[in-house]
Amino acid sequence: MRLLKQGKVKDIYEVDDNTLLFHFTNRVSAFDVVLPSEIPFKGEVLCRMTGFWFKFIDYPNHMIDLILPDKMLVKRLKIIPVEFVIRGYLYGSLYERVLRGEAQVPIEPILAAKLPEPMLDPTTKFEAKDRPITRDEIISRGWLSVDEYNTLEDVCIRIYQSMASRAEEKGFILADLKLEFGRDQDGKILLADSIGPDEFRLWLKSAYKPGRRQESYDKQPIRDWLESVGYKKALEEAVKSGKSIPPPPKLPEHIIAEVSKRYIEAFEKLTDERFR
Repeated sequence: MRLLKQGKVKDIYEVDDNTLLFHFTNRVSAFDVVLPSEIPFKGEVLCRMTGFWFKFIDYPNHMIDLILPDKMLVKRLKIIPVEFVIRGYLYGSLYERVLRGEAQVPIEPILAAKLPEPMLDPTTKFEAKDRPITRDEIISRGWLSVDEYNTLEDVCIRIYQSMASRAEEKGFILADLKLEFGRDQDGKILLADSIGPDEFRLWLKSAYKPGRRQESYDKQPIRDWLESVGYKKALEEAVKSGKSIPPPPKLPEHIIAEVSKRYIEAFEKLTDERFR
């Protein structure tokens, strides 16, 4: 097989003209930067959880087969260059944009506050630094027609609500979710890529309290640590001034161990499967 692409966390191989192999690695990224540290078992968790969600979600996807522990055969698609972010809570970059006056929500801007309804908040894909993108820009660039955009908006909200319901049953809050889609050879739009703790924020329901940072079972502890040591600020300043991205620091061992533990715990609770 030929290595087509080494992504932030996945290696993608060409099986044949219509089939790809995803290898889910233990690499981890934050703020669109690949970190020098790896998270043990992360690739396996993401692979197996993606398989679970693809079977759970009532929408066609590109998965052909799982090759455990950390590989997946998928249909080759032409990926739509948009990350479809669905937000149920005011957190992360949306919260920051609201505080800067760059986005509006129909509630008081309190960190981690629940939004009245889930909202689609798309960003670009395949750019050096993902940025928010409007419905009009997506349509004007020809990535989606008006009808396709409207349909996918409804699909995304429905998928989020279904997954959020499952998460709540298992003691979690699904704060937000990133989905990707692509077109097959016939032009049909399928759910693509992966769905796991790399693609959503998952909070412990029993510890939820608006107005503060939440107990996260995803890679948020990594983001929080990078912010605490000043890397996030240095990265933002470099991007703003057009300078090269500063090299990220290695993660401390206690952060690596805790994130690995939380990924496995989230997998077991959400899927009702034993990891080992």
